[in-house]
Amino acid sequence: MAGDRLQPLGVPVSLLDVVPVTARESAADALDRARELARLGDELGYHRLWYAEHHSMPGIASTAPEVLVANAAAITRRIRVGSGGVMLPNHSPLTVAERYATLDALHPGRIDLGVGRAPGTDRRTMLALRRGAGDDDLGELLYELFGYLRGFPADDPLRGLLAYPRPVESPTVVVLGSSDYGARLAAALGLPYAFAHHFSARFSTLAMRLYRDEFQPSAELPRPHAILTVSVVCADSDAEARRLASAWALSFLRLRSGHPPSPFPTAEEVAAHQWTADQRAFVDEHLAAQAVGSPATVRARLRTLIDDTGADELMATVPVTDAAARRRSVEMLARLAGVLVAGDAALREPWPGHSR
Repeated sequence: MAGDRLQPLGVPVSLLDVVPVTARESAADALDRARELARLGDELGYHRLWYAEHHSMPGIASTAPEVLVANAAAITRRIRVGSGGVMLPNHSPLTVAERYATLDALHPGRIDLGVGRAPGTDRRTMLALRRGAGDDDLGELLYELFGYLRGFPADDPLRGLLAYPRPVESPTVVVLGSSDYGARLAAALGLPYAFAHHFSARFSTLAMRLYRDEFQPSAELPRPHAILTVSVVCADSDAEARRLASAWALSFLRLRSGHPPSPFPTAEEVAAHQWTADQRAFVDEHLAAQAVGSPATVRARLRTLIDDTGADELMATVPVTDAAARRRSVEMLARLAGVLVAGDAALREPWPGHSR
């Protein structure tokens, strides 16, 4: 297969799934595709699989990451599974701690808890989720979350309150972000950091450098570990990859243009869309910032992103709803990454090359 002779990327590669839903299928169809991706990622040796949290979006079925995590962990054996992420201001930290403690008790050593502060939806839905204005101070919410998972200091009024069932080992917590806020917070707390390059490409290099420059070693992590999330569509040719990516590009354009939420575009909708010059320029710029093309093109782009940002790990979201095309794209990326199943011991190593 094309890409077999290319040098491996040299960093772990993982997967992010938002479970896109088109107008011509049901949510059940999209969730079947999500299960297929989980099994495939496990089989091919991807390091982890995460699910995003979004609300009130007909084109996305990942409204409840913990449910998807439970399902994926139950049908896989090696791959780490987690949230990318839980939008912590939408939830009680105790509820999140209980859910992920339960997941870790069910699947010890395989559960990641990525957390962010964005609402993942529109303002009206945000208010419905939070039953009020909400608390956006992610640092304070993380303090409370860690308290329920690992215990509060003796002088804290919440001391003695713990999440049950007690996890075998606490889920691995990762701070998510698309600006310098998350980078600085993760660095100050000595936690791993994941940057959303797939929708905020302009700030990725700055945020990743800030995280690395300001990182304070902790009991959680002795040295920084930065994950870069990138949209990846790999096919036999650049033209075919761009064609496959066009539905996602149109969906992203609609989102950024303030259109009402709609299902993920079908190929027919893309073909019928009348592109303006400004829309074409917007889409071209966005696609160029991601990794879309033949194996050689994708590898070169990912290698550039690793070099520019200093990423310790790549996380690919493959926004293709055609099952066969997405499978081929994921298989091609696995060959480019040089990912190999390292054995069951890998389940205990969330950060390859780090001592826990």
